[in-house]
This record gives sequence, structure tokens and C-alpha cells, in this order.
Amino acid sequence: MVKIYQRYIVFLYLKNFFIIFCALEFFYAGVDFITNFSKLPDSANLQFLYLLFNLMSAVNYTMPLSIVFAMIISKFSMIRSNELLCMYAAGITKNALILPIFFTTLVLTLGYIALNFTSFSYTSEYKSNLLKYSQILSTSSDLFLKYEGKYVYFGELNPLKQEAVKVKIFDIKDNELQEIISAQKGVFIDNTWVLSDVEIIRKPKINENLSTKLESLKLPYMNALEKFRPKIIENAYLGQSSIPDAIDAIKFFGMQGVNIDSIKTNLYLILFFPFFAPFMVVIFYYYLPLSGRFFNLALMNFIFVFIALSLWGVLFVLGKFASNGAMAPEISIILPIIILGIFALVLYRKNR
Repeated sequence: MVKIYQRYIVFLYLKNFFIIFCALEFFYAGVDFITNFSKLPDSANLQFLYLLFNLMSAVNYTMPLSIVFAMIISKFSMIRSNELLCMYAAGITKNALILPIFFTTLVLTLGYIALNFTSFSYTSEYKSNLLKYSQILSTSSDLFLKYEGKYVYFGELNPLKQEAVKVKIFDIKDNELQEIISAQKGVFIDNTWVLSDVEIIRKPKINENLSTKLESLKLPYMNALEKFRPKIIENAYLGQSSIPDAIDAIKFFGMQGVNIDSIKTNLYLILFFPFFAPFMVVIFYYYLPLSGRFFNLALMNFIFVFIALSLWGVLFVLGKFASNGAMAPEISIILPIIILGIFALVLYRKNR
């Protein structure tokens, strides 16, 4: 049964969270919209879509900060009104007061992670496409990848339409080129690529007496590259994807011997980085003063906000290091989050 003080704390926290979250969202989107307004298409519909995608992509930055800031403001509000001191005097322990907020932040964090199982993960890409090409869909060009011992080239690839043009497949065995498959167009249907206007050129077989000419074969259609999904192909270059696509790309390219650090970095940023917020909420809580009588609350509030922004910035920079290959993603992303989690647990156990 939820107690009265728990309902009150959760209500106060969520009220402050949504106020801060909305403020940061519109501030971020508004500044970006004004800055890039001259580059936007003239269509009002596309401008509205850009603003919408901007608000959605801003969640990646505003959500964790809003979670931490809401706790700081809620607790300082309770300190100013002496509510926090009264709750301690009534026999409510520190751990009992932080648990409702921690579980609330955990639910918010898991909800954000759940969004990244959907196309929400691609809102930054859609926003960028509107700014560069005045359309949501875009194509990637000149992609060259390895697949099951073959080298595959895509002149242009549209991962959303699941179409490609100027496809070439180079079949190499024992370090020798065996055949080249060229197609004017390819469409990914039923987990395989259906190539059209295909030309196959095979290496001649050489025996002791004579060598044959190159074999050339033309086909109207041909199936190839099974399970080579367009989003997996794009992930190898952009490293930006939803959680299911990132997992598929890691499994797929891991078997091909392709460097997957950028894909792992993106996955870790989605799965582990958001837990920065719940752990920081717990850590900050135990360092808050009990009363405002001996402290300058305005200064203390500023200090906690500054520390939160600084730590978030450090973790963000570490994530960029991992994206650029300067550090292993496990060290720059997962390890700091684990350290924060252990520190939060230690503080919780000390105050039992």
C-alpha cells in the first residue's frame, strides 16, 4: 500500500520533472529552429515536421538532465518549507524518502529506453534529412562492405524504402576474384535482395592446354545477399540505429570480422547511458542538507546543478571518444555507469 508521504513526494517530483522537461525541450528546439530557419524548406508542413522531430531528438539530452534537476528542485523546495525536516522528525528515514523518487526515475528511464526499440531512434536522422535534402527519406551512396566472404558495393541505398541501385557483388575465394555480379537495381523483399537487370561475369577456368574466355550471363532477376538488411548496411557506416537494429548489426558484422565499435557505442549509449540519471538522483540526495538554516540554499542549488551538468558533460564526451574509436565503448560508457551505480548503492546501504 502506497503511503501518503510517498504519494506526495512522487507527485511533487513528477510536477517539477514535467515543468523542467517541457522547458528544456522547447528551449532546445526553439534555439535550433531559429538558428536553422534560413536552411529549412519553404513548406510549412516540412517546417512543422522539422520542429516535431527536433523536439523528439532533444529527448536524448533533456530527459536525463530533467530527471536530475527535478530531484534537486523538489528536495530544495521541501527544505525551504521545512517539510523534509518534519518528515525526518516523524520517523521517516532517508532511504524511505529516496525510494519513491528512485523508482519513479527508474520507470522514466526504462520508458525512454523502450522508445528506442521503435523508429523514435531515427528522429535525429529524419531532422537532418529535412535540413539537408528537404525530405524525410535520404539515400546513402558509395557503400562498400564485406558479406560472407564477398565484397558488396551499393551505388545508392535507401534503407527506409529498402531499395538500392548499381549493386555489385565481388565473389572472392582463396584471394582470387571468381565472379562479379552487377545489377541496376535491388529491392529487399522477404529477407533477401531481389536484383534486376543482372549481369554475371565469371573468371575463366584455366587448364594445362588452354584458357577459356570470360563467361558472361545476363538475367532479368536474381536473389542474393540473404538476411543482409538495409538498416544493418547503413549501421555499419552511421552507427545510429534502434536497439533491435543495433543488436542485429552487431551479430551480423561480428561474424563478418567487421569493426563494430561504432555500432556498440550507439547501443551502449541507448541502453546504459540513461541510467546516469537515476544513480545521480540517489547520490545527490544523500549530500543534500537537512535544513536551510545554516546554508545558502540558492548557492547550494547552483552547485548541485553545476555538478550535474559537469558530470553529464564528462560522460557525453567519453561517449564521443568511444564513437571516434579513441576509447573502448565498454570502458568509456559502461564502466562509469557501473561506478555511479556502485557508489549509489554504497550510500544507500550506509544510511540503512
